[in-house]
Amino acid sequence: MTDSANDTRRHIRLLDTTLRDGEQTQSVSFTPKEKLQIAKSLLQALRVDRIEVASARVSAGEQQAVADINAWAAQEGLLEKVEVLGFVDYTLSVNWVRDAGGKVINLLAKGSEKHCREQLGRTLEQHVDDIRRTVAYAHENGLQVNMYLEDWSNGYRDSREYVYGLVAGVSDIGIRNFMLPDTLGVMTPDEVFEALSDMVDRFPDQRFDFHPHNDYGLATANVMAAVKAGVDTIHCTINCLGERAGNASLAEVAVVLKDKMDVRLSIDETRIAMLSRMVENFSGKWVAANAPIVGADVFTQTAGIHADGDQKGGLYITALRPERFARKRTYALGKMSGKASLANNLEELGLELSDEDQRKVLQEIVKLGDSKALITADDLPFIIADVLERREYRYIELLNCYISSGLDVDSTASIRVTIQGKNYNASGSGNGGFAAFIDAISKILKKRDFVMPALVDYEVHIPRGGNTNALTECIITWRVEEREIKTRGVDANQVLAAVKATLRMINIRMHALIP
Repeated sequence: MTDSANDTRRHIRLLDTTLRDGEQTQSVSFTPKEKLQIAKSLLQALRVDRIEVASARVSAGEQQAVADINAWAAQEGLLEKVEVLGFVDYTLSVNWVRDAGGKVINLLAKGSEKHCREQLGRTLEQHVDDIRRTVAYAHENGLQVNMYLEDWSNGYRDSREYVYGLVAGVSDIGIRNFMLPDTLGVMTPDEVFEALSDMVDRFPDQRFDFHPHNDYGLATANVMAAVKAGVDTIHCTINCLGERAGNASLAEVAVVLKDKMDVRLSIDETRIAMLSRMVENFSGKWVAANAPIVGADVFTQTAGIHADGDQKGGLYITALRPERFARKRTYALGKMSGKASLANNLEELGLELSDEDQRKVLQEIVKLGDSKALITADDLPFIIADVLERREYRYIELLNCYISSGLDVDSTASIRVTIQGKNYNASGSGNGGFAAFIDAISKILKKRDFVMPALVDYEVHIPRGGNTNALTECIITWRVEEREIKTRGVDANQVLAAVKATLRMINIRMHALIP
């Protein structure tokens, strides 16, 4: 975060509309508790300037969700940062927002003459009168008012005089911000710059927001053009959520504006990844692994030549350092790995090998990569053990495992393991076969003062178009002290794949805990 009294750079504000426009994403619907948690994180952790949390008159449940957000925001002194979209309907939307404890309404006016005429059946003059009446009522009820010009991009192209007349007709009634959306994502950066420069120059006493959409993949580029044209507030969403191709990604917008346009933002960019994961989980819309800033793979070097360059002087490091976003650079292992990739991963794990042993291990990694096997850094000890025919990482071995599951009953597991030559038996139960196994293995490990790490993530993969007897790959992420490790298991049985991944983690930890 760079918001400082001594920072003289131009300040660009961000309005996050994940909870309103983002919820228009196909099949996305946040619960009231999820909305409240996202709102808290946006305003207190990420520290965006404004949030838009809902549309008025949707449902009683939505109104209660908005009321909960407003009640919290009022306690924290943040109520004027919470906004709700409303309609030019005189009292209806205003009353809905007021009754939910809100202080800011964003009126959705028609920014296109065609929309005004064909959808509302109103002339420009009539629409202006309706807006003035609604705004006056909002002010009487203590609300601040911003105004969207819906489909402004097409309206400006097709009926520019209508747009001018609309803004001029309501410019004297205390509208705080005029919000100019590229509703269908049709504009290019040149068109954005020309149109917004015209609006800013023509109405110098008014403040304008820009609300982009990403239908042509130009949302972030259009944001740059908008800021260049003089707009000081940009609308965006977490993970590019939004109707059709989505809105502008907050992560991309924030980083591009800071790095490429040298402006000042209010946000704490170390929280971007955290918000991305939260919204990913709540929305069920998973972020592409190569999505800028927030994708799982964007700070992973795959080519050996890049790992070598980093090792020899940071030759492939840019301003997009993972540490900026509370993330970490990793080096992939696979068929394109080189000595530097292996060396970086060995160093991370605290392992040392001779040059000859490294050569053998690298050969095995490349071989596995050719067979499309997924290799993680935490597979290295097992690859090393296999290649060098060592058994140091076989501290625990599964001798027998019987798991039973049924309908409306807890699953049970009976296991027998050997730990450094001593056999142990245990049984366990849980909500599913894997949970029952964890219960059983935890009882055994407790006898050896071994504490199971927290399970952070659990992924299951099967081949695309695979048969019912296809192998299942299970990747489990564990939190060990201040870092995360991933272990992988493969089996035709999904539960046993998870069991194998768990045993790998235990062996790694047992080795690490040896004095």
